[in-house]
Amino acid sequence: MITFKIEKPDEGLREAIQAKIDNLNKPKGSLGLLEELAMQVCMIQQTLTPQLSHPCHLLLGGDHGIEREGVSVSPRCVTWQQMLNFTRGGGGVNMFCRQHGFHLRIVDVGVDYDFSTTQPSPSAIINRKIARGTRNFLHEPAMTDDEYWQAIGIGSRLVDDCHTEGCNIVSIGEMGIGNTSPSSIWMHIFCNIPLDECIGAGAGLNDEGIRHKRQVLSKALENYNSHHQPDSAALQSPDSSHAPLRYFGGFEMVAAIGAMLRAAELHMVVLVDGFIMTACALAAVHLYPMSRDYMVFAHCGDESGHRCMLNALDAKPLLQLGLRLGEGTGALCAYPLVESAVRMINEMNNFENANITKYF
Repeated sequence: MITFKIEKPDEGLREAIQAKIDNLNKPKGSLGLLEELAMQVCMIQQTLTPQLSHPCHLLLGGDHGIEREGVSVSPRCVTWQQMLNFTRGGGGVNMFCRQHGFHLRIVDVGVDYDFSTTQPSPSAIINRKIARGTRNFLHEPAMTDDEYWQAIGIGSRLVDDCHTEGCNIVSIGEMGIGNTSPSSIWMHIFCNIPLDECIGAGAGLNDEGIRHKRQVLSKALENYNSHHQPDSAALQSPDSSHAPLRYFGGFEMVAAIGAMLRAAELHMVVLVDGFIMTACALAAVHLYPMSRDYMVFAHCGDESGHRCMLNALDAKPLLQLGLRLGEGTGALCAYPLVESAVRMINEMNNFENANITKYF
């Protein structure tokens, strides 16, 4: 078992940060969410002069056994095809990483494909493959206990690599056909929302496809509950919080949880992408509530239930652009707003230095 020591940012500096923000030469509160962002980054870094350095983006790939049940409009081969496309710089994630200066790491955590002879160079896709996809959670747990902790450790060590290079802000994306299914089930379990309200179209299912997806996931949840009775002894077990993550999760999703938790432990800013990464953030906060303070929620997408998850996390998304691409693209699009918040607190003049009467 891997544990993390995640501390709530020290509140001692909050008053001084707020005073600095309020003394910038602007009406009090007039920069809205940018002021809240500046406060959050200052609190994470415990400084009045925050900096963003060497931003990194982790693109984690993995396949899902539940895809075999026809819960996605896309076949699983799209996972490996897109992963190869990313190595050629042709994806949305590549474009946004180039635009905003992110170091992109493409990582195979569990794709059902052998990349050893097809990628442009041996290091284009980082090989952290646990297995060629998870098992089908309609019939059995998606992963073993050992595989689960392996995925947590992979995500954690990837963040260590970024941090060693000087990174203090990380975004995480995913590529894995079928991963809205475990996301919907996690949302149901952790938010106590009826499962039907948690299930959407994913990459583009029609009404009949959504009905089929609901039937499959309802049966999978029924099977899970029959083996995980909520008796008092089970609820007090250290494994109880991890059980639904191991049973339903994808390797790329569990690695993302490990990455988020390690980044919080290292006092890094975590940019959270859309529906799937918000489900991972929800799981991370379920395990370690203090990790919430390190998360910046980038956008609210179109997938059914995303807004409900954000509300459960008391999160204000920075953008609402109708995005549903995944890959972490929404997080990358939101980065300039974080940068603007940091520039605001560092570069705007204050009333005294600007010789402007402070009128409040």
